[in-house]
Amino acid sequence: MVAETLTVLSLPYPNRDNRTVRVYVPKHEEGEKLPVVYMTDGQNLFEDDTVKFGCWYTRESVREEQENSGKGVIIVGIHNDEGGDMQRTRELIPKSIGEPITPPDMPEEIRKQMTPEGEIFADFIVNTVMPTVEKQFPVKTGRENTAFCGSSCGGMMAFFIAVNYPDVFCISGVFSPVFFFFRQDDLKKWVQSKLQENMPYLYIYTGGGDELEKQIWQSVEQTYDNILMECYPVDKLNEIIMPEYRHHESAWEPIFKDFLHTFLF
Repeated sequence: MVAETLTVLSLPYPNRDNRTVRVYVPKHEEGEKLPVVYMTDGQNLFEDDTVKFGCWYTRESVREEQENSGKGVIIVGIHNDEGGDMQRTRELIPKSIGEPITPPDMPEEIRKQMTPEGEIFADFIVNTVMPTVEKQFPVKTGRENTAFCGSSCGGMMAFFIAVNYPDVFCISGVFSPVFFFFRQDDLKKWVQSKLQENMPYLYIYTGGGDELEKQIWQSVEQTYDNILMECYPVDKLNEIIMPEYRHHESAWEPIFKDFLHTFLF
């Protein structure tokens, strides 16, 4: 039996400093390969000194799944840019969907900082992080063994990267996605332009326990009912609503457990 490990990588990010990527490999048999979940906000995934806003406790979830089902999974956490919330937002919001909606009273200097760069992040995942992880760790390769997951702006990225790369990911955990950044017409046109025969399974979660999560819930309901139910394969959709859960890692932690089990089965 090979003991579990948590490895820290530093990978080149376009036009930025190197990016921290942490890879958790659970205990496994010698020679065994495992499926993998790539995740945003890697600094909040593991219970250690890097956690600032709350923790997903992904290691505990993987251990619990192994105990219950005998199946393990590798977790790859990509840290967000350390430039603050605005830079994280820019990094995780794509521009190809449409012009992001910003408050009319937002100062022009702040509005300029909202220029989306999500495509750069997605390309970094697919063409830098994935090849590195697959080369250095016991990963089962191929679409059916590869998942993505994120929350809030990371949830928007999870939606974007899955629909944009349907041949790479078989499932995506779209947690509390900020669909309200985009006009519904733009979202619909973009989704329709990406449809192909074998689309990823979208595990979409929202709560409602605070004002931000209520706003997200409303925009997700609009997107789900008016866009996804109309043009996305219905058998590839799963919507989870927990009205009492707020916009926080403490809500995403238990939801992640169910997502993980869904991916593995």
